[in-house]
Amino acid sequence: MEPQLNFLGLPLIPLINDIFFGLLGMTMVLIFHGSGINHIIMRFETKTRANLDLGQYNWVFFHFYSAFFFIALIHISEIILWSIFLNVLGLIKDPLQAVLFSGSCYTTVGFVGDILPLGWKTLAFFIAFTGLFSLAWTTSVMIGMTNAYKSAWNLKYRHKAPKRH
Repeated sequence: MEPQLNFLGLPLIPLINDIFFGLLGMTMVLIFHGSGINHIIMRFETKTRANLDLGQYNWVFFHFYSAFFFIALIHISEIILWSIFLNVLGLIKDPLQAVLFSGSCYTTVGFVGDILPLGWKTLAFFIAFTGLFSLAWTTSVMIGMTNAYKSAWNLKYRHKAPKRH
């Protein structure tokens, strides 16, 4: 048996391998997330600006809820991307198990036990980091969208405000 290089008691080569593939997967998923969410927010802003100018407040509401739907699809797609990544690397052979494990890590709920083989255990951290970053990014975008929704709501119902005596 050959001696392994160790760093803080951890085998160095498997650790470097895990970190490399974790960063690669995280980068790919975050680029996907950024591209998708940027497209949705730019479309939302363009459409709602035009709708507000035309007094089409119900369309602002429609675009708001549509954007939420498509953002949810982006997050589901990211879980699927991670599961494909795990499957291609040969770490989880069963596609359904790969989706469940990826979703468990991505959402940081942890409802699936660690099924990664030895030497790949820290990959779960990268999946979780991706989910945390993506969900935080989505939250900031949704706050901006909520402001447009509130503006449309106030403009639509301003004439129905109770009169003060």
